[in-house]
Amino acid sequence: MCGIVGVIGVRPAAPIILDALRRLEYRGYDSAGIATLVNGHIDRRRAEGKLGNLAESLGRHGLDGTIGIGHTRWATHGAPTESNAHPHGTARVSLVHNGIIENHAELRAELEAEGQVFSTETDTETVAQLVDLHLKRGMAPIEAAGAALRRLEGAYALAMIFAGHPELIVGAQHGAPLAVGFGDDEMFVGSDALALAPLTRRIAYLRDGDWTVLDRQSAAFFDMDGNTVEREVKLTRLTGASIGKGNYRHFMEKELHEHPAVIGDTLHRMVSPGSRAVGLPDLGIDFRRVPRITMSACGSAFYAGLVGRWWFEAIARIPTDGDVASEFRYRTPPMPPGGLGLLVSQSGETADTLAALRYMRQQGQQILSILNVPESTMARESDAVLETVAGPEIGVASTKAFTAQLSVLACLAIAAGRATGAIDAGREAAMTAALLEVPGRAAEVLESGEALQSIALRVSKARDVLFLGRGNCFPIAMEGALKLKEISYIHAEGYAAGEMKHGPIALIDPAVPVIAIAPSGPLFEKTASNLQEAAARGGQVIVFSDAAGAAKLRGIAAETVILPAVDPFVAPILYAIPVQLLAYQVAVLKGTDVDQPRNLAKSVTVE
Repeated sequence: MCGIVGVIGVRPAAPIILDALRRLEYRGYDSAGIATLVNGHIDRRRAEGKLGNLAESLGRHGLDGTIGIGHTRWATHGAPTESNAHPHGTARVSLVHNGIIENHAELRAELEAEGQVFSTETDTETVAQLVDLHLKRGMAPIEAAGAALRRLEGAYALAMIFAGHPELIVGAQHGAPLAVGFGDDEMFVGSDALALAPLTRRIAYLRDGDWTVLDRQSAAFFDMDGNTVEREVKLTRLTGASIGKGNYRHFMEKELHEHPAVIGDTLHRMVSPGSRAVGLPDLGIDFRRVPRITMSACGSAFYAGLVGRWWFEAIARIPTDGDVASEFRYRTPPMPPGGLGLLVSQSGETADTLAALRYMRQQGQQILSILNVPESTMARESDAVLETVAGPEIGVASTKAFTAQLSVLACLAIAAGRATGAIDAGREAAMTAALLEVPGRAAEVLESGEALQSIALRVSKARDVLFLGRGNCFPIAMEGALKLKEISYIHAEGYAAGEMKHGPIALIDPAVPVIAIAPSGPLFEKTASNLQEAAARGGQVIVFSDAAGAAKLRGIAAETVILPAVDPFVAPILYAIPVQLLAYQVAVLKGTDVDQPRNLAKSVTVE
């Protein structure tokens, strides 16, 4: 969730840190701060709200020094105020923290009894005060940090600087990611490689329980017991140029227009256009022997997984469960020997999904993850990874990562179907041909975005909106509702169309838009019947369909968006785009913060 940046080198640290924090804005935050060493003493600037406020503070009162740490905070313990903003600390130590210290109340009581004086409501200050107590008792900084880390319970990524030590940063990771960057006569730490992209491409990732000691030339890595360990330095593919907004108003708008390229790039890694066959890397999975697939994810990734569940059962004939990750492990579900755990995540750091992965591992499942960050924690803990080729996604509301996830799941379902014998080569060729048409059809959808403007105006005035879908498009209805809630703050719900008469129909009146995901196909007539019921009760029926479907609904729909005709198999990928685009246009009309909607974070790294 929050963002961490640290630098130790020869250049002024504060401008480097502020610039890197801007690259972490996509993670979500409500306050920010920077601390540096100035003539050996800790100095800091903090501000509530956006980074512009911190930049103004730095403009009035600059921060010198060539070593420093910075943070964008998403409030958990304590309100989002300047006093609760990171960095926290004392005259001896300053630190920044992502995660939650679960035993902070116990530690705080102990520390206050020892005479430590707290000034914030945060769990983070407990760590700083604990380190400070060890320093007061005569421990050296590295020793004090190690002793404090051994007392912590919960999830954390930490970076610390110490008064009088201008060439020392201590970092640590347990349940929240931290990366170390290697430069020329300078070193860096960051929440992820994206923060460090313009600074260095040489990155090492800590593992859970690791801590690291940095000087200007190098980093040493240790496990929780203090034993020296080696961590591989890798070249990241991210660059500073990959995260620009270009000529678009918002990152979300830019990322919406990247759908065709992202879908195409993802498919071209997995589909041979000539043979019309899916060719996945060797995953080490024999689908003929998989008794059950258990899928888990959060948010939009969960909805992608629900489409995947439909595909796995309909195409590969493998029983598949789908469970939201924040609930999954608390059910303690029994899992069959030889089962496959399937996780979907954009960041690969989602705390609940990572916990689901670990529960599946305990249950003896083989683990396959679909991720956009191949260097992430989930990637390292999986048996196999299928990568989405979406590139950095800066807008908090997921767009292109979602269609990339769907593309990977579609290819995986086809490969599983071939392996189980549920489909033959002819059916595989037809399905892959349908997939390969999607990038071109996606471009057509984006070119006709003006058709959504009148609908966006109608929806922007609504208090409640219903999205309806059937079959493999039911999760797209939920995705449309989620997007509208996330960035326009309009209450919306996604329902299976057949469930409308089991309750939601009571909500329908002339003030309630009813948005139907209704491509032509085997379930179209059923959906049309549900829409007739909504129209009869005065609902504002808005239909997303192809030309054939739109013609049949001409007397029912108040407004229609006509999409290209595609095979029903790939309809979820294509129809995800206009529902996301609609949410974007509504949010622009309402004047909300599209890229950084209130209360939301891009990567949810705590429960």
